[in-house]
Amino acid sequence: MKFKGNVWKFGADVDTDAIIPARYLNTSDPSELAKHCMEDSAIPDFMKKMKPGDIIVAGKNFGCGSSREHAPIAIKAAGVSCVVAKSFARIFYRNCFNTGLPIFESAEAVDGIKEGDKIELDADAGVIRNLTSSKTFKVAPVPPFMQELIAAGGLMAYTRKKAGLR
Repeated sequence: MKFKGNVWKFGADVDTDAIIPARYLNTSDPSELAKHCMEDSAIPDFMKKMKPGDIIVAGKNFGCGSSREHAPIAIKAAGVSCVVAKSFARIFYRNCFNTGLPIFESAEAVDGIKEGDKIELDADAGVIRNLTSSKTFKVAPVPPFMQELIAAGGLMAYTRKKAGLR
């Protein structure tokens, strides 16, 4: 898995209400959720400014709050290629893999990456390269089973594939 994009930087403890405000939870349509991704965050115009393939970089405990899957669905549908954080809330962490959103943990990378930097993440090599500053960081490896979930597009797609269903 390789990702390359411009960075949108968020702080610590970004909760699911900042990722997708509760007022939009009357739908589970990914494209509708994407329109409001990060609307109540520190970057309210995120969806107007970001480009498909961009990367979210954040502090500790990203995705804290509720257990709803709407948050990683909104991020993925918005076109964010992956999220790098110091740490993730545990339920959000699992929901990301269940929905097929690639996430990575690296405290050193978060500290060494600024908003607007361009980075390249090579999950297989366990490396994040900051193409703006020429710095390199290690990223925690993603367990093989979780990589299979991401490659399949999430838990449901993985299960359908394993069961031979389309």
